[in-house]
Amino acid sequence: MQWLMRFRVLCGIHKSFHIFHPAPRQVGRQSSSGLRAPRWSDHDTPEEFNFASSVVDYWAQMEKEGKRGSETALWWVNGQGDEVKWSFREISELTRRTANVFTQACGLQQGDHLALILPRVPEWWLVTVGCIRTGIVFMPGTTQLTAKDIMYRLQASKAKAIVTTDTLAPAVDSVASE
Repeated sequence: MQWLMRFRVLCGIHKSFHIFHPAPRQVGRQSSSGLRAPRWSDHDTPEEFNFASSVVDYWAQMEKEGKRGSETALWWVNGQGDEVKWSFREISELTRRTANVFTQACGLQQGDHLALILPRVPEWWLVTVGCIRTGIVFMPGTTQLTAKDIMYRLQASKAKAIVTTDTLAPAVDSVASE
């Protein structure tokens, strides 16, 4: 959990209830050559799909059972050559911890909105998959946002929480009360 200590999670900004509207079932078009693009309805779709459990946890379980090696699922390298490598098992565990912080420490629930303002760091993926795991709607934002930009995004999205760096925390703090 040390990685999470570097970021500030600010809870309780707004209350909001939003409904998720799924994309249309018929996606695709006829090409000029007579071949058509695959449609969503061409394949069996599960009743419920969650990337975190249906994909990440599936491959983590395969690693745990020895049905696949503990190979790198995420490999991140910064400009100085520092590396972070995580297997599916590690990503599964870390995103579960992240999800627990959001649901237990912050009290977020499925459908709540979270503003995610992080640079290109591996933790961005942990927050994203943690949100997917719990059904929290995340709104990514660039670290170049000004306090005015942050305020607009928070008001428009009715975000209940923000994950950002210590560098951007003062800008968030300056508008959080509004």
